[in-house]
Amino acid sequence: MFPSAADIVSVLTIDVGILLGLLVMARLLEPSHASHRTLFGTTTAALLVMYALWRWSDTLPPFELSAQSLWPRLFIAFELLAILYTLISIVILFRSTDRTAQADAAQQLLAADNRDPAVDVFICTYDEPFEILQRSILGALALDYANVTVWVLDDTRRDWLRDYCERVGARHLTRPDNRGAKAGNLNNGLAAAGRATAAPVILVLDADFAPRRDFLKRTVGLLSDPEVAIVQTPQFYYNADPIQHNLLAEKSWVDDQRFFFDVFQPAKDAWGCAFCVGTSFVVRRDRLDEIGGFPEQAISEDINLTYTMLARGYRTVWLNEPLSFGLSAEGIPEYVTQRARWCLGTIQVALLRNGPLFGRGFSFTERWHYVHGVLNWLSKPFMVLLLIAPTIYWFGGLPAFEADYHSFLRYGMPALLGQIIYMSWISRARTLPLFMEATHAVTCFAVTATLLSAIVKPFGRPFKITDKGGDRSAPRIHWKLAAIFGLIAASSAASIVWAYVSPYGASEISSLDFFNMLWAAIAMLIAFIAFLVCFELPRSGHMFETDELVWLFGEGKILSCRLLAISPDSVRLSGRSGEALELAGWRYRIHLEELGWTDISMVSRSRQTVLARLEPSAEQYQRLVVWLFSASHGNIAAVASLRGVLGGLLRRGFIGA
Repeated sequence: MFPSAADIVSVLTIDVGILLGLLVMARLLEPSHASHRTLFGTTTAALLVMYALWRWSDTLPPFELSAQSLWPRLFIAFELLAILYTLISIVILFRSTDRTAQADAAQQLLAADNRDPAVDVFICTYDEPFEILQRSILGALALDYANVTVWVLDDTRRDWLRDYCERVGARHLTRPDNRGAKAGNLNNGLAAAGRATAAPVILVLDADFAPRRDFLKRTVGLLSDPEVAIVQTPQFYYNADPIQHNLLAEKSWVDDQRFFFDVFQPAKDAWGCAFCVGTSFVVRRDRLDEIGGFPEQAISEDINLTYTMLARGYRTVWLNEPLSFGLSAEGIPEYVTQRARWCLGTIQVALLRNGPLFGRGFSFTERWHYVHGVLNWLSKPFMVLLLIAPTIYWFGGLPAFEADYHSFLRYGMPALLGQIIYMSWISRARTLPLFMEATHAVTCFAVTATLLSAIVKPFGRPFKITDKGGDRSAPRIHWKLAAIFGLIAASSAASIVWAYVSPYGASEISSLDFFNMLWAAIAMLIAFIAFLVCFELPRSGHMFETDELVWLFGEGKILSCRLLAISPDSVRLSGRSGEALELAGWRYRIHLEELGWTDISMVSRSRQTVLARLEPSAEQYQRLVVWLFSASHGNIAAVASLRGVLGGLLRRGFIGA
């Protein structure tokens, strides 16, 4: 069907021309314009469709019941799922919405009417340590809003937490069992708060998320639209996730959820299909009462809540503002467990009789948007196949598809270039090739196992929370995952060597062999990056970086210095111009804008900086916690830097930093 590839010079000329055209489009077009998004997206989709047609028509062997025939068909089945997911993603990204102006108007209207609907804040907790819970509780109590009741929904029934809540002014609520997991906990809080306050608005927070002080002022007014049941805000993190941390890339690599929160959800909102993500959202009590409370049929109560509301004609809207800050998964096991849980929850909601695929009351758009979410997980096994295919070719003699590198350069390379450049453009530099694939690779085996188990038993599995906090001061090695990726990286490298030393190989490397050698090299790089991630670096107490002028008092004099970093219990200081700070004593007082004067004691000194222990009063400490954890301090990268990521990778892989 497709003409054979011409000579290599002609093919490369075409590829270079396409590359230049794509780069010009990325330079001249603006992602904020719908017509520009449609033009660039359609161009990329056309390149992908051409590649998919070539793959289907020209790269499959004749059908027969043999491994040589079935293996390429298994591979292309998951590859086409991944392509379909990407094509639907491009269509979704044709649109986008920004509700900031709408939130401004709603906030002004509430202020003009001098009415703030009462709000019950639900903080869901299960076994989180005190230092994490404290941030959420104090942040909720500090909300700048007239009528707020904070409920700590404790599913571990801890006496010390009850005592703490009484001391700071929050209400502590437990239940006799943990039936229904998080949704059941929320419903218990809904019933108790209904008897006590019956506030018309509920704010839901996970135990590690602290709201910004103006959270309710920015969101509650949007609920005045009778069709809006939920206002969801993005999740922002003040710490690096395990991939950023273990690759020394927290300043140069964007966590995988930023694209979803900052780009995808505003696009889905423009289609009327944004969905709840489990924390940092407000919901109308009357709408919850109408649907019978938070739905408990699936472990993803958040997306289930959105689609249950949609069936009744009520929407979730997305306010894309940084209004809360939480703790990202800190370790690889927690990171993987979190993604596997999201996968299972999405599949469970899809299988519900009243869900978006089989239930009544959903529009066609709402249904295909949910299919898109399911495809996100169904395409994850493609990454597994992508990593192991070169090894299967070289040591098993089974090509995943029969194509030489000339043909791939002609039909595959344009699609690859289009996807890479388009994604970087539409995400505003939040993605990087290879590193994004490595991020997906870390979880692909666990997600694939979850999908296989869901075939047998999609329901009835226990809800697994994401463990956060605890001592992470020692390095950790996750041997099973490291063994998987180490084996893939080693076998891919061995494949390249085998191509030259195999006694069964031809005297000349064929174009098909050369294509699979290049593939093996890419698989080796992806697996090697994922392999490094499995060796976790230690984490110390989190300090927020800053750079501001502060005052010290001690030894009968006042001097100025620079505050470089701060945590609830320590500060790092340097001289006013970055030079060494000459301090003769060990105890001083420091003046911080948020606290006033407070005591500090020196801990250690280096050539240019001083580390000191903060000794605030109880009231100052509470204000400090709210200030640090209820606002963004810009510690984590907002855009990706290839140079920075490569630097971190080299230090990690070859220096062992």
